[in-house]
Amino acid sequence: MNRLTVKLEKRLTPSPVMAFIIPFISVILALLLGAIFLSLTGQKPLDVYATMFGETLGSKYGLTETMVKAIPLMLTSLGVSLAFKMQLWNIGAEGQLYMGAFGASWLPLTFPTLPIYLMLPGMILLGMAAGGLWALLTALPRAIWKVNEIITSLMLNYVAILWVDYLVYGPWKDPKGSNFPLSAPFPDAARLPGLGNSRIHAGLIFAVLLAIILAVVFKYSRWGYSIKVIGSSERAASYAGMNIKRNIFWVMFISGAISGLAGMAEVSGIIGKLQHGLSPGYGYTAIIVAWLSKLNPLTIIIVSVLFGALQVGGYSVQLMGVPAAVATMLQGAILFFVLGGDILTNYRVILASRKGEEVRH
Repeated sequence: MNRLTVKLEKRLTPSPVMAFIIPFISVILALLLGAIFLSLTGQKPLDVYATMFGETLGSKYGLTETMVKAIPLMLTSLGVSLAFKMQLWNIGAEGQLYMGAFGASWLPLTFPTLPIYLMLPGMILLGMAAGGLWALLTALPRAIWKVNEIITSLMLNYVAILWVDYLVYGPWKDPKGSNFPLSAPFPDAARLPGLGNSRIHAGLIFAVLLAIILAVVFKYSRWGYSIKVIGSSERAASYAGMNIKRNIFWVMFISGAISGLAGMAEVSGIIGKLQHGLSPGYGYTAIIVAWLSKLNPLTIIIVSVLFGALQVGGYSVQLMGVPAAVATMLQGAILFFVLGGDILTNYRVILASRKGEEVRH
């Protein structure tokens, strides 16, 4: 009796239909998995989901808070999508966001009397520079010694978070802050302008403009084409004369700079100071948003809004006795199903006999 073995064979032409519907199927499956979990804990899934999305997308306040959460998700997702396009697995957007917040905070805390026309551009440049330089700590060993960027970028997240903690618990701690781990408040000149009378700030404009720029770069520019070629095959790119090391440096720097801009927008547009725990994990959620969006910059804007609603909805269901962590669980489930769907989209499952004879696709 022949034994069967399972093999994966890469598809020469992945189905465009599957690539389009996989994200939708992933969301549905994640919601079904969440419904099973909620049922097992004695909750009514439909009531929980109705509250979760009704409180976020069904009211002016909910929509405002959804956009507030969506802005840093948009920026960090755009940052990681650029690196992912070149098969650089930048898992360090969280740390780059923190370093961007640190770099941007230095200016108002050191020179609080600067006028707004110097303060805000300076904060933007410093935030992006800090995030980009932090990403270069991952790019250098990756380009020179082929060190796995997943490990280095992930570990650097903790260094950046602890560095900010050191500042707000130590040298930058506000003496008038009732012993809380936060810096002195920023002056008015260091605050991003809001849109209307809401908490939505100019960071939304940054995100939309960057999404349009990246979409044009990916589709029409020579550099965007180089990024795709290097991501597909470094050997082919090298044979074509493309400078792989230089592209690794630039892609990682710009990726980190965009995430650093998210940190600047968060401390300048929302918090108004540097503080402990300024991000609830935007940099990690950005990975899910980028993959669910198929690395499409314009789609990232839309998906970020949906994930912002999911985060805000997680807080709203606490009144029903449901922990806010259910939103994080749904995010993880979505990523799990998206990655599983990508495998089936790009690979064909083959059952073969022990003698190597193909049995079934």
